[in-house]
Amino acid sequence: MANEDPCGHLIDHSHIHDFEVRLMVKISLTVVYGVILLAGILGNSVTIKTTKVLRDKGYLQKGVTDHMISLACSDLLVLLLGMPVELYSVIWFPFSSSHGDITCKLYCFLFEACSYATILHVGTLSFERYMAICHPFRFKALSGSRIVKLMIGFAWLTSLCVALPLIFAMGAEYPLSPMSGRRSQCNDSINHHRHSNFSLCTNLNSKWTAFQASIFSAFAVYIVVLAAVAFMCRKMMVTLMVMKKGMITVKSQSGTRVTGEMTKSNGSEATSARKQTIVFLGLIVLTLTICWMPNQILRIMAASVPKQEWTVRYFRIYMTLLPVADTFFYLSSVVNPLLYNISSKQFRDVFLQVLRCRLTLEHINVERLRRANLNSAASSTNYKRPLIFMSSKRRSRSNPQSSFRTFRSLPGQESNPVPTSSQQGRMEVTIQPTSGRNGVCESEI
Repeated sequence: MANEDPCGHLIDHSHIHDFEVRLMVKISLTVVYGVILLAGILGNSVTIKTTKVLRDKGYLQKGVTDHMISLACSDLLVLLLGMPVELYSVIWFPFSSSHGDITCKLYCFLFEACSYATILHVGTLSFERYMAICHPFRFKALSGSRIVKLMIGFAWLTSLCVALPLIFAMGAEYPLSPMSGRRSQCNDSINHHRHSNFSLCTNLNSKWTAFQASIFSAFAVYIVVLAAVAFMCRKMMVTLMVMKKGMITVKSQSGTRVTGEMTKSNGSEATSARKQTIVFLGLIVLTLTICWMPNQILRIMAASVPKQEWTVRYFRIYMTLLPVADTFFYLSSVVNPLLYNISSKQFRDVFLQVLRCRLTLEHINVERLRRANLNSAASSTNYKRPLIFMSSKRRSRSNPQSSFRTFRSLPGQESNPVPTSSQQGRMEVTIQPTSGRNGVCESEI
């Protein structure tokens, strides 16, 4: 017992080769990453084209389009920056020389920035929809191309700030090099095993505090954004339920609240379209929770305990979780186009048209005109019946004034109630609620 190694439960230089995954895992990850990369590039590229088509045809508002395009671009950057570099420098050839320090810093910074730009775009899109549904009058004052650009710029700028500490905290070095200020017998025993040909792109031991601050602050941003989006989705659903019941609550100057019935001018299409938006945002929150959480756990494990103090069991758990966490993380950049297609039939139809290079979608005004013509044709059938009836009487000369009264309907004279009710019926048929289309424009996503 006296000769037992006090550092035997910790990893040492003999475990360095375990930072490289087995060959079978390398091949499997290469195949899976290849499929995810192709699906992500195709899905997000077609999504960008589809949103532009819907905007040009009048089915999608420009502000929502800008949010969706920026979100798709951040997903593309995550895939294009992350996957090839990770396959080469993490999966196949993890050990590099110290000359890769600049490349490691730049990669970690850009990858972190693009990753958090995705989740922040979800937050800004949710806020924009929240203001439009729950606070429409304030939204009218805040809406506009300039505000949308500011929100998108805020998302990218914040993501850059979140990723900035990694420029200083990451680099290429021997992973078990001793930390300054932490001297122990174990660190001394590891120190003489340092080799330059076993450098990894990892957190620098000399910048341990900066690395911890970066990881934990980024995790806080992740939790806050998800919680905020979930809260806004709930408020939007409550607001839509109130609108469906036709009730409105007004707060007077004295502070009392008056609740009464509201005439519902919004059509069922508008409500359905807004519900699609909320369902889509809810699905994104669920997706980001499932796909990002393993990666966040992995990052917290790396930031909680220095590698020099990792036990063998801790190290094995980390290396087992690594490929699973990375795979789920990259899946989150592929799922968004799928969620668009699930939550909106209109988007799904146009997405397939763009994918097949056979775009047949007409402008929204053409569709409205076609509907108006169909309604006019239906209403004109009701008008013809009394006119034909009266004209047949005129031909029989049984009542020469009936036809005259039918066309003139002079005030003060006796009038047939049938044209009045018919005219009222015509008004009900021909007038279409414009808010329904506004809902589609806000919405279909």
